[in-house]
Amino acid sequence: MSEPAISVRGLSKRYHLGTIGRHTLADEFHYLWCRLRGRDPFQELLGVGDRRRRLSPEERQEWFWALRDASFDVQPGEVVGVIGRNGAGKSTLLKLLTRITEPTSGEAVIDGRVASLLEVGTGFHPELTGRENIYMNGTILGMKKREIDAKLDEIVAFSEIEPFIDTPVKRYSSGMYVRLAFSVAAHLDPEILLVDEVLAVGDAAFQKKCLGKMGDVARAGRTVLFVSHNMAGVKMLCSTGLFVEGGRVSEKMPVDEAVERYMASVVEEGQQVPVAQRTDRRGSGRVRIVGLDMVFEEARQGWTARVEYVSDQDRWKQAALRMTIKRSSGEVLTRLDSTLMPELPDDLPASGRATIELSPDVQFAPGDYLIDIWCQSGQEMLDRVGDACVFSVPDRVPFDWKGKSGSKAAWLVRQRWRVESR
Repeated sequence: MSEPAISVRGLSKRYHLGTIGRHTLADEFHYLWCRLRGRDPFQELLGVGDRRRRLSPEERQEWFWALRDASFDVQPGEVVGVIGRNGAGKSTLLKLLTRITEPTSGEAVIDGRVASLLEVGTGFHPELTGRENIYMNGTILGMKKREIDAKLDEIVAFSEIEPFIDTPVKRYSSGMYVRLAFSVAAHLDPEILLVDEVLAVGDAAFQKKCLGKMGDVARAGRTVLFVSHNMAGVKMLCSTGLFVEGGRVSEKMPVDEAVERYMASVVEEGQQVPVAQRTDRRGSGRVRIVGLDMVFEEARQGWTARVEYVSDQDRWKQAALRMTIKRSSGEVLTRLDSTLMPELPDDLPASGRATIELSPDVQFAPGDYLIDIWCQSGQEMLDRVGDACVFSVPDRVPFDWKGKSGSKAAWLVRQRWRVESR
């Protein structure tokens, strides 16, 4: 068997809550002295500006382990999905692998040229143009100018920002940043590609394009670590997966098994944490979704979604409430969008309750389902919560069917059959 492209042994990263790090030259010398003597400097350094001293047991309880004792191997050409909830330690793992931050203990050995896309703006100099940043990144990866020249047109075409390629990237939107950053990372012939959830910033069409490109990279025999909450994309690209929870990384497993463990954790937490208390939300915060549930109404034999939201202004112009309904495995079933309904006004009241009634002619098959929900005004994302609601459908007979459906499909549709003899 060939040597692993990535070999991780006992990799850990620890932070002290409320502190920033070493801020004086004396702290730097003390840190270096401890490392040379094989001692842990973090046991003797406390915060910024404090005298060096050993920490008390109470103070040691303030340590936060972002990643703890991770060990795994990734073989050359393997595509691995790194799956877990927000705050589980996925991004910390990738930052350690790319040496953006140093580990508290353990080691990671990487054999090959690494390109990474971890967060918007990583690896770009804001004062340089898009073109100049392409050459800078290629040089960092060890490529010669003629190699970058050969790839330049392809990179620019893929990113779809050709009119702005000679504009300083500090003037780019987040979407333009991601387009160029992914195009650079995917086209400059890396042997190992590390991609974080940053692709979620792009629009749906570009996300699909990126997934296709990562598939091409994987088929070319490159090694890929892919962090995402898009379970359909993970299952499409990856053969194996790592499940990360509470800073602990599982052993490598088949990707279907990793997705099942992740979705089980999502369902469990979604049943415990109301949407109003969720802190892992995105958006400007000018609207806040504070209530969401899906109920089956016996009177009309149909499902109804109820959304409550509050905001900071009288009325929202051209605002939209949108949600996607997913299976517990992550596949998106449908999208509900207030802007598609002609009976609704273009503006939404500042705070209110929206009720969405699904047709009784369409029913969910038995199982667990999740809802992502967001509120948007034009291009501004006001509030977005992933896996905001979990609802379960019991194994019951819908409509007037003779018995259990036995169907593995997500939707059950009322139907009428007629058979005639010829």
